[in-house]
Amino acid sequence: MLDNIDWLNSVALLWFLCGWVGYSRFAKRRAKQVDCLASVMHRHRIDWMRSVFFREIRVSDAAIIANLERNVSFMASTSMLVLAGLVTVLANSDQVAILVGKLPFVLGASAEHLQLKLLILVCMFIYAFFTFTWSLRQFGFCSVLIGASPVVREGELSDGECELFARHTGKVLDQASHSYNFGLRSYYFAMALLAWFIHPLLFMAAVGLVVSILYHREFHSNSLQALLQVNLDWHQSEKIKPTQMVKQT
Repeated sequence: MLDNIDWLNSVALLWFLCGWVGYSRFAKRRAKQVDCLASVMHRHRIDWMRSVFFREIRVSDAAIIANLERNVSFMASTSMLVLAGLVTVLANSDQVAILVGKLPFVLGASAEHLQLKLLILVCMFIYAFFTFTWSLRQFGFCSVLIGASPVVREGELSDGECELFARHTGKVLDQASHSYNFGLRSYYFAMALLAWFIHPLLFMAAVGLVVSILYHREFHSNSLQALLQVNLDWHQSEKIKPTQMVKQT
């Protein structure tokens, strides 16, 4: 019986790692081939940076960055609170194993198995904390770049210079958002890992469900279609060019 449990746990852990790491690599490669939330938002961020050049007062831009930083800061703080709770449970794993074993539908496991699962959760939230804090720093870099970007007046800077600055600044903003996204994914897969405390097969099903949810949201969601339509309408409009609109504002 214990051999079967160990075998199931090993397969479930391998499935979990393949789902988390494999989906991240798949999404990154797929984003270069088709439209998804990451690729569409990347284009919107570059458009945002292009428009900054023509605004002398950039209070709204600073407010947007500050709002993004608040969201990331909240998730980083939450990661620390979750880590504190997990360390507390880990210190009392023997008592927790007895309580969990009394729950219905829970496959029996030793205290060592419980400690392993808790340690994996701890590692996941440590990773989430580091990615969130790195995202927070990168949003700070974007604030500096927006403040350093010149106000473009007629004949001062060439279109090539403006485009180069906008693309590089948009890239930094894009990387900050990617780090935030990686941290959120760790939360999604941590929710799936909770099913492992009940049964390895349920854990594997939960990992598959999380992957399917992430794939649908990033590649087939209604939000993606709306963002994509905004992008197409903006750039394919024959009546008003994007540069003309920016200069008018």
